[in-house]
Amino acid sequence: MEGHRHNPSLLLLPPPPHPASHTALNAIYEPPLRATITKLKNEADHRDDRGSVLFVGIVSPILTGPSSRQKSLSWSAAQSVLARIYGIVAVVCSRLSAPSEMGSGPDAIDVRVIFIDHDPLTPLAPDCRPVIRANNTVIVDLPAFASAYHPWKQIFHMNSEPGHHIFSSYLKMYEHIQTLRQDQLIVVEAGPSHPAHALPPTQSRTYPVVCLGGTFDHLHAGHKLLLTAAAILLEVPESPTAAPARFIIGITGDELLRRKKYAELVQPWDLRVKNVIEFLASILQLSRSGWSDPDVTKKDDKAIAKFRAGAIEVHCVMLRDAFGPTTAEEEMDVLVVSGETRSGGDAVNTRRRELGWHDLEIFEVDVLDAEDFIDGPTQTKKDFATKISSTAIRERKAEARK
Repeated sequence: MEGHRHNPSLLLLPPPPHPASHTALNAIYEPPLRATITKLKNEADHRDDRGSVLFVGIVSPILTGPSSRQKSLSWSAAQSVLARIYGIVAVVCSRLSAPSEMGSGPDAIDVRVIFIDHDPLTPLAPDCRPVIRANNTVIVDLPAFASAYHPWKQIFHMNSEPGHHIFSSYLKMYEHIQTLRQDQLIVVEAGPSHPAHALPPTQSRTYPVVCLGGTFDHLHAGHKLLLTAAAILLEVPESPTAAPARFIIGITGDELLRRKKYAELVQPWDLRVKNVIEFLASILQLSRSGWSDPDVTKKDDKAIAKFRAGAIEVHCVMLRDAFGPTTAEEEMDVLVVSGETRSGGDAVNTRRRELGWHDLEIFEVDVLDAEDFIDGPTQTKKDFATKISSTAIRERKAEARK
């Protein structure tokens, strides 16, 4: 993990309930998230100005399909769960006064939510070992996760029957990877038990080329949601000689941000690109050697990071206008937007039609909404909503300088 003196920690969580309502998700996931984040904040190493990194692994049978090359998932349901978990994380960090954006100081808790494809109700085979078996998506199964995601500083698991079962299954494989002390294995409070997870019937296809755009200043929970939701739409090729899956990310150039509020605290383009690639490595990198830096090449206004032996490429392109690569390159499939950028997606397709090109399929991620997680006065909810914007982060940093 580039830039971190210490290894990240892991929190294993059970599948979401079905239906995955706001109330049910909050009841199940808020207690273990709060307990884990609180412990990490209390143990903060003030020698490390980038803070703690916490991977939150949602262990769930998220993929369906007859073979490893024919997997699919319900994108709508997956991104909704991601949005609600990142919403809980943002509220917990706000209440603990722990910054949650990347690299924001020794008290920061940089949370990264990932899916692990595994049905906790299905016992592992007695001879199951950690091994990387890729499929046509970016989501990995439990053996691959154990094989590629290591070493850990601490591993947290829920004090419940589902929590212990998931932890036991994981540890059977992970014990071959890292020798852990007892004080590195930590039990945290669990939420109420819930009915067995049922997979949503509607499945989504995956795509060779996925695109999105943004500023990605002081990478926060909203950015992480957008990047993760877009990444799980990628169709990963089987053959190393096939054309790679391409994730094209337009990142606003410095010149277009000079009139932003607190513009002097906007991170430079190179740092914003570095943070985007580092975060995506949490989802896309697979190596038996564990944490490793991706292969990155930079030229002019573009950086290309290669993952999984070149099967996936992330193209970070400098945005100099509202359209960026979506109207410079015809061969794209999907544009991922948020509620705030929906109109921009419509404008992109209007411009592409003018060029005689096909429309991009638009996927819209949920907005992190305090209404679903905060019980309290309207002003409190309004305050939360501003805390996870890049502008609010810059404002907070400006106030800290006074």
